[in-house]
Amino acid sequence: MNQAGIDIDVQYAVSTDTMPDADSIRRWAASVLKSQAAPVELVIRIVDEAEMTALNRQYRGKDGPTNVLSFSSEMPPEVESAMIGDIVICAPVVMSECVLQNKEPDAHWAHLVIHGVLHLLGYEHDSDDEAQRMESVEVRLLGDLGFADPYREMA
Repeated sequence: MNQAGIDIDVQYAVSTDTMPDADSIRRWAASVLKSQAAPVELVIRIVDEAEMTALNRQYRGKDGPTNVLSFSSEMPPEVESAMIGDIVICAPVVMSECVLQNKEPDAHWAHLVIHGVLHLLGYEHDSDDEAQRMESVEVRLLGDLGFADPYREMA
C-alpha cells in the first residue's frame, strides 16, 4: 500500500488458510499511521514458530515464540529514510490464542497489528500508566475499524 505517504510491505514466511490477506493487514496498520505528517514505511512479516522463537531468544532473551515483536528502525542520522521499522507476527501463536481465548481471528490479528505499529511510534506498556495510554489508543482504533474492545472481552 502506498497511500498518502504510507508504504507497508507485508511478507508471508508461512502459509495457512487462517491468515488475513495483505490488504487487511495494510488497512489495520494504516489506521494507526494515517495522522503521520511525514511519509512512513514499515514491514510486517508473518512467520512460523521457529522464526519467532529465534527472534524472541536473540532480541529479548526469552525462549519460545510470542505473538508479536516490533523492531524500530535505527538509521544513522545522515541517512534519510521513512522506514520506522519492522513488525513480526507469529501466525501459529495468533491462531492458538484465538482458540484458547475465544477471540474472533480478524479482531485479534487487527489488534496485534495495531499494537505492533504503536510500539514503532513509541508507545510502551512497561508501567500501568503507559499500558493504560496504549490500550486506550488500541481500543479507539479497533472501534473505528468495527472491532470490539479486546480488553473488555478478557474481563
